[in-house]
Amino acid sequence: MIYGVNTFTFHDVLKIAKNPEIAKIDLQAREQILRSQENVRKIVASDRTVYGINTGFGPLCDVKISEEETAQLQHNLIISHAVGVGKPINKELSKIMMIAKIHALSKGYSGVSLEVIERMQLMLQKDIIPVIPEQGSVGASGDLAPLAHMVLPLVGLGKVWKNDQPNDTASVLQEHGLLPLQLGPKEGLGLINGTQFILAHAIQGLEKMEYLLDLADLAAAMSLEAYRGSSSPFRKELHEIRPFEGSRKSASRMLKFLKNSENLKSHEFCDRVQDPYSFRCVPQVHGASRNAFTHLRALAETELNSVTDNPIILSEEESISGGNFHGQLMALPLDYATLAAAELGNISDRRSYLLLEGKFGLPRLLTESSGLNSGFMIPQYTSAALVTENKTLCFPASADSIPTSLGQEDHVSMGSISGRKFNQVLDNLVNIFSVELMFAAQGLEFRRPAKCSKIVEENYAIIRSKVDKLEDDRLIGDDMLAIAQLIRDRKIVVH
Repeated sequence: MIYGVNTFTFHDVLKIAKNPEIAKIDLQAREQILRSQENVRKIVASDRTVYGINTGFGPLCDVKISEEETAQLQHNLIISHAVGVGKPINKELSKIMMIAKIHALSKGYSGVSLEVIERMQLMLQKDIIPVIPEQGSVGASGDLAPLAHMVLPLVGLGKVWKNDQPNDTASVLQEHGLLPLQLGPKEGLGLINGTQFILAHAIQGLEKMEYLLDLADLAAAMSLEAYRGSSSPFRKELHEIRPFEGSRKSASRMLKFLKNSENLKSHEFCDRVQDPYSFRCVPQVHGASRNAFTHLRALAETELNSVTDNPIILSEEESISGGNFHGQLMALPLDYATLAAAELGNISDRRSYLLLEGKFGLPRLLTESSGLNSGFMIPQYTSAALVTENKTLCFPASADSIPTSLGQEDHVSMGSISGRKFNQVLDNLVNIFSVELMFAAQGLEFRRPAKCSKIVEENYAIIRSKVDKLEDDRLIGDDMLAIAQLIRDRKIVVH
């Protein structure tokens, strides 16, 4: 994979984060970078005024900076903008930000030097990863505060991760025999203008959501087996006459998961006419969330392969001060995807609840000795609490805007908050699905000796390898955590 030349997918970025050596800066990318850097040098040497190169920033764009002061200007920009607060983002997110920034800068429109870009690449390869606080970006001039924290280690400041703990950059650079860099004209601005914080959250969220969408179908199939529902709502004929891509895919997967089920065949001619919506409408609900995922993936990959700083340097004569740094293009689809992810949990909780009602041969609360034992009553409380928490996280951050920079930045996207909320909802989904899978496995105990499809039986065995059938009350909170870990480790088979 070649920075600044190839078109990256979100999967490519995740692969580079795991193995930075697979991405290179080749001759074409080097030429693009050097040409842009030379254009900036010529602008500085000329008498023309260009924003961010020989002017102040934001509302100070009318203040001219001398050629001798341009380096100090860029250094001051970095240290003054590193004002993020809150917990550090996880290390993978920091890596994704760095990869996305290297890719954008290597396209040759930003005027950032080859030395700086190669230092970022080297930091990735040597696992010198910046510590970046999670709060402080309004997603307008890009993600100024988090990107400033990402850049601090280039100039020997800030903190980097070492043995999973924040360490002073200076000592870590010394260990690797590296000296701090001095930023040249426009370099500070090119490094901190951009949407890489928002984009990193989108990419990490896409990776989570891709698996959780598939898991949602599997969990629904296992619950349907336990409930002894009908597979008719998943038939191909139904979804060909309302051919949304997401619903067609979920319906097809449901049929695959239920194929050759002895359990469902055992009640083919019963007098039940319809199942509740949380079973019958799985393709439509899961499918709608799949459509939102597809939308976010397309826009995130467009953003990933874009130049999002300002100004854009076209040549030594021409630069454009525009708004490519504005996060609105990602904030809206992130808010949409957050709602879509929350709905997966909403319908999962309803299926869990149905398994507790004591209908169609299942005992109440999925225990044969209720009264003395509470059975699975309380895990559904946890699921309900998480579902409601997710609903509160669905308020669209992009609906808000607070003017900043003395009104120069009078409309902001809040996309950084959209990205953070998206991942919070997805993390909650893991625990919601752990409850449904635990209930479904218990429900299947009461359907024996009838067997389910091969993949459902396989997942039943995986769950039972960690969690036994519930006979009497025990610490089932530990069981939930064990299943949640199976989900995080991608041990539940979804294909």
